[in-house]
Amino acid sequence: MCAQTPATVGLIIDNSGSMRRKRQDVVDAALAFAESSNPQDEIFIVNFNERVFMGLPPATPFTSDLGELRTALGNTRAQGKTALYDAVIAGLQHLEMGTHQRKALVVISDGGDNASGATESSVLALAEQSNATIYTIDIDDPDDKDQNPKALQDLARLTAGESYRAKSLDELPAIWLKIAGGIRDQYTIGYVSKNQTHDGAFRNVKVLANGKDGKPLRVHARKGYIAPKPSTDQ
Repeated sequence: MCAQTPATVGLIIDNSGSMRRKRQDVVDAALAFAESSNPQDEIFIVNFNERVFMGLPPATPFTSDLGELRTALGNTRAQGKTALYDAVIAGLQHLEMGTHQRKALVVISDGGDNASGATESSVLALAEQSNATIYTIDIDDPDDKDQNPKALQDLARLTAGESYRAKSLDELPAIWLKIAGGIRDQYTIGYVSKNQTHDGAFRNVKVLANGKDGKPLRVHARKGYIAPKPSTDQ
């Protein structure tokens, strides 16, 4: 699939109390991301603190309208605890409603998780089974004892995304633009496995590519996929 094919993209935005001073910078950078994305992208917002709530109205599951996205990003206050894992699961589930084959999540948070019903292992397992590419932005905060940058790094690594750590808010615009470029430059490659066994096992996949000069190119791809589980139909 060509690189300029539109994508379904979810922005998972931390609105916990520790984000209060950083919120406007996050909103501004997220809007710059939307402006630099493919105009045909389907974008949605998941806001979260100790609760998870969709930014767009129920009748608008996705949008490319900047005014609607600005409203979705600004319709909550930064307060409360952090349900990061629940928010990522909500984002992965909402992605399945998208009409585009290429799917991505961008997760921005400054801490770990102190309010989710889901566990770290469960969200990592769901991410690995999904077709989504996850990009994460960790806003470094030395005073935040709940920080867990490894969880964000693992989400990105499992899904062939990228993980960024912003040591200052000034770095956010450049990071968001890098992510927008990464989503635009993705290619989707499909193949039919010779192994038709439905056992729910992990199948390793290695992608190799050479340039016009015959030299190997650096390929950023998933390490494999989860095979379908056996059917329970009688």
